[in-house]
Amino acid sequence: MSRQYDHLRDRHKPIGLGNVAKPGIIEKPRNSAAASSRLVEYLFPFKIKLIVVALLVVLYSLLGLAGPYLIGVAIDRFIVQHNVAGLKKISLLLFLVYLFYNLFQLIAGWIMAKVSQTALKQLSGDLFTHIQTLPVSYFDHNSSGGLMSRLTNDIDAINQAVSQNVTSLVASLLSLGGIVIAMFLLDAWLALTTLLVIPVMLWLTQYIARYTRIGFRKLQKQLGEMYGVMEESISGLKVIKAFRRSEEVIERFQRQNEQVFKAAVYANSYSMLLMPLGNVLGNLFVIVIASAGGWIALKGLVTVGVIATFIIYGQNFIQPLRQLANMYNTIQSALAGSERIFEILDIPSEVDSSQETVPSTIAGTISFDHVTFAYEKGAPIVSDMTFVAEPGKTIALVGPTGAGKTTIINLLTRFYETTSGIITIDGRDIREFGKAALRSRLGLVLQDTFLFSGTVMENIRFGRLDATDEECRQAAELAEADEFIRQLPLGYKTNLSERAGNLSQGQRQLLAITRVILANPDILILDEATSSVDTRTELRIQKALLRLMKGRTSFVIAHRLSTIRDADQVLVIDNGTIAEKGTHHELLQQKGIYSNLYLSQFKGLVTHTGNGKLKYDHVG
Repeated sequence: MSRQYDHLRDRHKPIGLGNVAKPGIIEKPRNSAAASSRLVEYLFPFKIKLIVVALLVVLYSLLGLAGPYLIGVAIDRFIVQHNVAGLKKISLLLFLVYLFYNLFQLIAGWIMAKVSQTALKQLSGDLFTHIQTLPVSYFDHNSSGGLMSRLTNDIDAINQAVSQNVTSLVASLLSLGGIVIAMFLLDAWLALTTLLVIPVMLWLTQYIARYTRIGFRKLQKQLGEMYGVMEESISGLKVIKAFRRSEEVIERFQRQNEQVFKAAVYANSYSMLLMPLGNVLGNLFVIVIASAGGWIALKGLVTVGVIATFIIYGQNFIQPLRQLANMYNTIQSALAGSERIFEILDIPSEVDSSQETVPSTIAGTISFDHVTFAYEKGAPIVSDMTFVAEPGKTIALVGPTGAGKTTIINLLTRFYETTSGIITIDGRDIREFGKAALRSRLGLVLQDTFLFSGTVMENIRFGRLDATDEECRQAAELAEADEFIRQLPLGYKTNLSERAGNLSQGQRQLLAITRVILANPDILILDEATSSVDTRTELRIQKALLRLMKGRTSFVIAHRLSTIRDADQVLVIDNGTIAEKGTHHELLQQKGIYSNLYLSQFKGLVTHTGNGKLKYDHVG
């Protein structure tokens, strides 16, 4: 695979989820008992229903044991003795036994399905809710494909195990125990003889199933990686086509698909051994019963009916073992999936030490006092930064890519916490406020606007859920968005595709501004809000932004320096520090970093005058 994708692979490598084992390397099983106990916790609220299910399972398991016994009785007492009346009675009894056997099985399965689906709804809800509480830093290192795998594949694996196999598992275990007891009650010596094959059967089943679980865990991990590749490739389809990289992306997917293939072959190769193994051992079991029972019958030590009962029990003994073998794959896959889910649930939520609300009225004085921040220890992105944004003023942050501009905004919004130093609003440390309360007073318009699938009106109302339709329309008018919205096929009721792909970049930006206007924040943050649009659309957006910024303390990040000429203060950020600060005009006259950046963008449009000053009025 070409090197240009290395950074994407590294970026989306899951952290804290364990490394994917290479094919052929045996991974040690994790603590399945712990995963099982945590899954059981989700079933605790349904104790009464589970008790009813358990009683039904016991009842139909006992009825399953009674059937073969009655067949043996029918052979010895009625068929051999030609007792037609007795045969009719026991036939009716057998009919009722198997009728209630199937009826109780059906009721138990229905109750268990309802219980399991309710519990899984709670589990998936807890997982999704917890993902929403994770810190932003977690998503910097974990792919959305991996998280989607947990919400889909892992939940589905648990669903199959719990809803379809729990009652079968209990019934199989009860049947195995009941058959052994019934055999010894009928004839201890024949039971001992026929059960000699069981240890071999159990050992082989356990041996194969151990490696089956390892294989399915690898498979789940590789599927998560593949879904990450698929999601990323589909989201970036336009970029892929524009750079003619379809072949490289297909190759990347095929490489990951190959890993899934190898993991699936490894897992299913072992799992498929269980079925033929069960058939061989089942036939061996019946052969042992027929041979030993026939020899004992010739000695007159056992009746034909007892041998028939033993043969049926033998066949019934193999059936639960086959079911256990088949269920083992599903159960192990569910346990592996549950471990992955609980790993996510165990990740600490975003820490919010305060629940205090922001005062109803704030002036908007924002101060950075010797603020330092590092994503990784020893590599600060922001270093000892100090500045003050006065109420209602506009602060522009400019500088080269990677200088720390967006990090400053991330610290103000508390997406990340400062390593040292204090950020205050109206003199109060922002850590004194709850994060949700703080963010409710901030309005963000980002370069990469995110709109949700749904109607235009629903996306606007995302800024304030209790807003009326009329308030949403007024916000759209202020944002210069009402005109284009009305030209859409269904106006405000027009459905947007995923990420609003049926709108232009400029239209998406105008909707984002509409959303922020509706939210009516006290502090405004604009991060490259006009960098991806044409000049005409930029003028419309600028007009909307001027309305939005009026009377609000605003932070503007821009590479187009022409967009921040009217800022009250321009901070030139370089290597995480403030290299220069002043107004647009003052910085141009200093002939420093800002002046060089500005001149590089407008080369040939800005000239030096004879008195040593710059002439730039004709460019704004």
